[in-house]
Amino acid sequence: MVSKKLKLLFTLVMLISAGAFAQTGSTNGGYMSGGYSIYDSSVVPNRSSGQQNEFLNNNYSFPAKPRNMIEVGISTGIATISGDVSSRPFTAPNFGITVRKSLGYLFSLRAAYLNTTMKGQNWKASAAFSKNAPLTYSGYYAPFRTAAGPIVVASFPNGVYTTRSSRADYVYYNYKTKLQDLSLQGIFTFNNVRFHKAKTGIIIYGGGGIGASLYRTKINALGADGKNYAGLYNAVQAKYANEPNLYKKRKDIRKDLNDGIAGFAGMDDTYETDAQSNRGFNATRPGVDKKTLKPSGNVLAGIAFKLGKRINLAIEDRFTFVKTDLLDGQQWQEQPDSDPAETRDFDSYNYASVGLNFNLGGKSVEPLYWLNPLDYAYSELNTPKHMKLPKPTFDDADGDGVVDQLDREPNTPAGCPVDTHGVTKDTDGDGVPDCKDKQLITPTECQPVDADGIGKCPVKCCDAPPPPMTNCPNDYPSLTFKGNGSSLSSDNMAMLASVASKMKANPNCNVTINGTSETNKAAQAVCVARNKAIQQYLVEKQGISESRISTNCEVGDGTNKNTVDIRSN
Repeated sequence: MVSKKLKLLFTLVMLISAGAFAQTGSTNGGYMSGGYSIYDSSVVPNRSSGQQNEFLNNNYSFPAKPRNMIEVGISTGIATISGDVSSRPFTAPNFGITVRKSLGYLFSLRAAYLNTTMKGQNWKASAAFSKNAPLTYSGYYAPFRTAAGPIVVASFPNGVYTTRSSRADYVYYNYKTKLQDLSLQGIFTFNNVRFHKAKTGIIIYGGGGIGASLYRTKINALGADGKNYAGLYNAVQAKYANEPNLYKKRKDIRKDLNDGIAGFAGMDDTYETDAQSNRGFNATRPGVDKKTLKPSGNVLAGIAFKLGKRINLAIEDRFTFVKTDLLDGQQWQEQPDSDPAETRDFDSYNYASVGLNFNLGGKSVEPLYWLNPLDYAYSELNTPKHMKLPKPTFDDADGDGVVDQLDREPNTPAGCPVDTHGVTKDTDGDGVPDCKDKQLITPTECQPVDADGIGKCPVKCCDAPPPPMTNCPNDYPSLTFKGNGSSLSSDNMAMLASVASKMKANPNCNVTINGTSETNKAAQAVCVARNKAIQQYLVEKQGISESRISTNCEVGDGTNKNTVDIRSN
């Protein structure tokens, strides 16, 4: 039954955890992901308003710590005692209540109340119980050593001391402990400071605390008829006396104890007898010293899954040390042939739980352990909103209009035009910058050039002298261009068609395209472009060999700068 409940609880936790992952998989980024703005003074307590104002006025680097919510939680789980008697999981009624307040992003304080009921039963028989007063008072006979030395058997049935030599009983220790614990715990959060993500939907925490435990332990020593289980215990012990591995038979042993064996009825679930306590066992006043108060200390670890801004699911394990060896009502070592001695270790108990925590409070942010304190710093580095930035300066050492950070030629001569990279312009690529080039457009075949950018064009020659030109026409037209354009108009193309026709009719005749320009380089460039356009048209559109066409730009006073003449060579 317990196993089925545990499986159901585990399945429920996994389903809720999956929902937590689905809801917290995204983040808004920046410090807003913590649920508030760092500049929102409404969440800052009055005592910290001065610091917040200094921060907003850029007189202090650190914002004030915001007011954060209080977490109230309730949990349920399985509690077991680690002592001298084997524990058995008992699921109800175990519950815990917590109130937690964050003192910083990593540390918080938590007040915790715990109410548990824990059970246990040994599967191994014991004979050394002569000093366990509740058992001997209930009529169980146990061997013990007298001052003179011999072993006798003693019991205290009905408060009367008797000794017998014909009988020695076995017992199977059991207990039922009801415990309440109140403690104050310090808790550290381990994973909310994140370097690669604004925040997380899961936090891992651990810590410890001190408190006090109030408990009462009872044992099931008598049946419903008021008689003890000595016959049942002895019969079960005899059945398994020769068993080589009792551990493997522990389930069978407990089943026989609960169901009965060989004519003996099984144990009931009354737990009617007060167990031995730190103040002893009072046989004449059974109701005295029902509860025991002892100091306690605890350590804990857990993981919480965020379900929303105000709710999270926590899975936690808490281990508590109590300054007593009688949480399970038993403190004697197994020494059948001698006077029993006390065990040396105190008992402790474990509480494995699952719970829901709720964040309470208005005009407050989430508990700080859910926030990443680096979020604001990273957001400010990425998109500065509060940072004091110095006024940018852009140096231009050579004064060419391109800042030094982008200037590929940091020492451009004064007055020389540059491109977008700060490199001196060289239109014809002859190695002489335009500001020093006296021939702005030097044909490639006329390079290299001298220091003034003037090239020397090679003299063209051929294998055989051209045939003499005879009867070459001299009536070639002149072409007119508008403005500084070099595009051929339809009239110009019609006239060039007639030029081509004459050249095809006279294959031994050549022509020169002669343009006129002013002395400035811009005008010279226009002249070259027009000559080139005419030459390309004759070659590409009319099929005239380029070797039959030469070009020339004459420098003049600008009178005929928009006219290009075609002359016979």
